[in-house]
Amino acid sequence: MRRVWRWLGVGVRVVAGAVAVTRLVRAARRLPPVSVGPVVPDEAVTVVVPARDEAERIGPLLEAVVGAPGVAEVVVVDDRSSDATAAAATALGARVVAGTEPPDGWAGKAWALQQGIEAATTEWVVTLDADTRPDPRLPAALVARARADELDLLTVGGRFDCPSAGARWIHPALLTTLVYRFGPSGAAAVVPPDRVMANGQCMTLRRERFLDDGGMATVAGHPVEDVALARQRASAGRRVGFLDASALLTVRMYDTFADTVRGWGRSIALPGVEPPARQVLDLAVVALAQAAPLVRLAVGRGDPIDVALLALRLGTLAGTAPAYVRRDAAYWASPLADPLAVAVLARGVVVRRQQWRGRQYDVRSLRPVRTGAR
Repeated sequence: MRRVWRWLGVGVRVVAGAVAVTRLVRAARRLPPVSVGPVVPDEAVTVVVPARDEAERIGPLLEAVVGAPGVAEVVVVDDRSSDATAAAATALGARVVAGTEPPDGWAGKAWALQQGIEAATTEWVVTLDADTRPDPRLPAALVARARADELDLLTVGGRFDCPSAGARWIHPALLTTLVYRFGPSGAAAVVPPDRVMANGQCMTLRRERFLDDGGMATVAGHPVEDVALARQRASAGRRVGFLDASALLTVRMYDTFADTVRGWGRSIALPGVEPPARQVLDLAVVALAQAAPLVRLAVGRGDPIDVALLALRLGTLAGTAPAYVRRDAAYWASPLADPLAVAVLARGVVVRRQQWRGRQYDVRSLRPVRTGAR
C-alpha cells in the first residue's frame, strides 16, 4: 500500500508539472510589446484616473500625462476621498469629477471607472491607476497599438517598483503564481475567453463602443473587475489584448512586505471570476509545481521530478526579471517565498469577504457589503 501511495504521489506531481509546463511554454511565442514608433499618431485621448485617498501618490502620474502627446484631457474621479486628492489633481491640471456613492450592487472602482468613462469627451480612453508611473508617450502608444491590432479592449503590464527588500522578496513569488496558472502576458497563444487575463492598472478602449456594450455595468459587483471585464468582452466576441508595456509603464503598488501580502491577497485567487473548483485545481498546480520542489529537496525528500521542476522555477525567475525595476538578492531569493505565496493564494480561495479602501465585498455573491462607512 505504501508503494501505491508513493507512485500516486509521483503521478500527481508529474501531472501538475505537465500542466504548468503547458502554460509556461506560451512564453516562447510572444506578441511585440507596446512601444513608441517613429511617428506617434495624433489621436485625441482622455486619460481617466479613479482615485480614492490618493493625494500622496497621484502627483507623478498627473505630471506625466497632463499635456502629454495626444492627451486631450485628464479626468480624475475623486471616489469620495477623505484626503486632498481632488485639490492635488486640480492643482496639477486634471479635471476632477466628484464621484458619488456606488449604487446598489456596484463595487467602488468599477463605479468610479464608469463615471470617468462617461465624463470623457474623446473616442479613445486610457485608464490609469493612481500608483502608475507612465512615460508621457504611453497613452498615444496604447491607442496606436489598439488601432493597429483592432482591439476593443487592451490592457498592459508594466515594471514593478518594490521599494523595500521584503516587497522585492514576496512580490515575485506572488506574481509567479499567476504565470503558473495563466501563462505570461503578451503570449501569442489563443486561450478560451474564460481563461483570458488582464491588468486593470492600465486599460485602453473605445468610449462609445464600450458604453454601448454596457460599460462597467457588465461587471458592476466584481472586486476583480479587470479580469472579469476582459473575459466578459472576450465571451461577447470583442477583441481583447493583454500585452507587455514595461518600457513605458512603471507601477509602485505596495511599499512593504505586509502591504504586498495584504494587497495581493485581495485579488490573487481571482474571487468571483474563477469558479471555485478551478481555483482549487490551480492552487494544487501551484503548490506542487512551484512551491513543493524546493521544500522537498531542502528536507532530503527530493527526486528527479523535483530537480526538473526547480529548474523550471528558476527559469521563470529569470523570465520575470525584466518586470522589476530592482533585482537584488531579495529578488533572486524569492523562490524561498513560494510556500508563503501558496498560503496567500489558498487564503484567497477560502475567504468569502474582502475589504478594500474602507469597503467590504462578498466575493461569492459579488455584492458590496454595506457597513455604514462613507
